[in-house]
Amino acid sequence: MERNPTTRPAGPHQSLCRDCGNRGAEEARRCTSCGSPRLVRHAELFTLSIAHIDCDAFYASVEKRDNPELRDRPVIVGGGRRGVVSTCCYIARISGVRSAMPMFKALERCPDAVVIKPDMEKYVRVGREIRERMTALTPMVEPLSIDEAFLDLSGTEKLHHAAPAETLARFARSIESDIGVSVSVGLAPNKFLAKIASDLEKPRGFSVIGAAEALEFLAQQPVGLIWGVGKAFQEKLERDGIRTIGQLQTIDATELARRYGVMGLRLAKLSRGKDDRSVSPDREAKSVSTETTFDRDIASFEELRIVLRRLSEKVSARLKRAGIAGRTVTLKLKTDRFKTVTRSRGLSDPTQLADRIYRTGEELLKAETSGQRYRLIGIGVSELGDAAFADPTDLVDADAGRRAQAERAIDALRSKFGDNSVELGLTLGQRKKPV
Repeated sequence: MERNPTTRPAGPHQSLCRDCGNRGAEEARRCTSCGSPRLVRHAELFTLSIAHIDCDAFYASVEKRDNPELRDRPVIVGGGRRGVVSTCCYIARISGVRSAMPMFKALERCPDAVVIKPDMEKYVRVGREIRERMTALTPMVEPLSIDEAFLDLSGTEKLHHAAPAETLARFARSIESDIGVSVSVGLAPNKFLAKIASDLEKPRGFSVIGAAEALEFLAQQPVGLIWGVGKAFQEKLERDGIRTIGQLQTIDATELARRYGVMGLRLAKLSRGKDDRSVSPDREAKSVSTETTFDRDIASFEELRIVLRRLSEKVSARLKRAGIAGRTVTLKLKTDRFKTVTRSRGLSDPTQLADRIYRTGEELLKAETSGQRYRLIGIGVSELGDAAFADPTDLVDADAGRRAQAERAIDALRSKFGDNSVELGLTLGQRKKPV
């Protein structure tokens, strides 16, 4: 079977030109209206309504949009030489560069690459603009990250005077022409298949997996394609002689449940292309966090806590902008041998204050700094909820109220005069210093 099921003959096909929107039932190689070869053909093309939209190499695409000189050059977005690749453009991927790859390995494979430090504020701004355009198509938008989301376009035909496939093709064209980045679209009967489809023809893809072909298409795919089947579980399945989704399809659901518990029932459904989860626009973020990789390993508690304070301020700022607070603070460290250490502590009340986040993280950090060298530190807050219940008056720590009041005054000044207008003694001179 071909990798992209939209190219398989599966009954009478209907076609859609992605460049001009022309409909057709012909098997022509080019659009009869505009001559474009970018046709989508599928027997279920105009009846499906669940989509997954994923921006193509998002961070790198935004950087190329803002600097046309980078258009034909390999671009890697990530930390310094000691950091990792956040994302890279498709030119860099030809050389073998991949997300999460250590930067030194990426530069070994692609020495001519232009390395750009991530500008998250810019990416969030562009991501929100794209998200707003998604919600103009349908209120049923479920974000997965800054650059991808599920959409349910059921019942939108009258609103847009077009089938969901036509609306999505028009959306992809508008994002590319108006915002300057490209997206890939997956269209299917459910979320599981839609997410697989969006990855089939990147970049600028538009792929369809229909209900009729799902079983056959999935049969030839590796078990790792199923959500939740990570490397460890994949190895477990392989020890049991299961390497492909087709092998799972031959095993009764009861037997899979006996072997693998709740995950076995999940395997039974997804291996057959069944997914009854609805697109949920109320899906909330589970945590807010940030981290940084150092240019050199650091063992000093004093140096680490300066960075921790700055990261705590970033997390706090995001919580305040979103009007949310969290009850659990988690410290993340990565040793010089790439071992990840995480330590968490629950709070009596949810917080969005940088002071509480930092002080909790600092206590966790003290227990981990006894000579060990670290290449990365991060801080995050989870168990999120409404900020209305956050940070009540602390009757135990008399100074906490004064610190909270001072922090809010600093927030007001930074809002008016910029993030760098006020600095604490602890982080003075560190905000722009690379770590």
